[in-house]
Amino acid sequence: MEQGTHPIRILIADDHPMMRDGLRSAITLETDMEVVGEAIDGNEAIALFKTFRPDVTLMDLQMPNVDGLQAITAIRQFAPEASIIVFTVYPGDARVTQALTLGATSYLLKSASRQDIIVAIRAAAEGRQIIAKEISADLANHRGTAGLTVRELSVLRLVKSGMSNRAIADSLFVSEDTIKSHMKSILSKLGASDRTHAVTIAVKRGFLDSL
Repeated sequence: MEQGTHPIRILIADDHPMMRDGLRSAITLETDMEVVGEAIDGNEAIALFKTFRPDVTLMDLQMPNVDGLQAITAIRQFAPEASIIVFTVYPGDARVTQALTLGATSYLLKSASRQDIIVAIRAAAEGRQIIAKEISADLANHRGTAGLTVRELSVLRLVKSGMSNRAIADSLFVSEDTIKSHMKSILSKLGASDRTHAVTIAVKRGFLDSL
């Protein structure tokens, strides 16, 4: 680190102790970085961000109480200039697009190498975006494809729970023919062969929570 410069101040938000330990160990090896706080859920991430105002936040998506997407939204409302790196095991173009739309700076998978993480932190501190190569490829593959509507997502979540078309129609107070129409649209948009295939694709792409 050059004389007169300050280290990059980093907040880690992840509910897994071993992951936090690993990130902290990797970061502390760098002379131009320091960990200023560690959060175990989204609520704590928001509170610690407001306390420490870190230069970069490493944010897991799946955390108890308040998840990473909710925390990103709250932090960006408080500090629009915040640099937030999503660091997660979950790929999927829909999930990535949502995170970036909410204000995430970069998106890395937890399979990333230590060097990739360090590079992404330095880039985020400089206002540059880093997207994992495999995620960039996934985004490119689905660019221009139609997304699912809010209603279609509601239907697909109920399909995932094991409900029949009739049960879904009763639950949403619509006709069974309406649900069949929604399913036809969902299958077409996802390129799925049947209901089960549609759920599998939707989970993989990040439209739904994990199976």
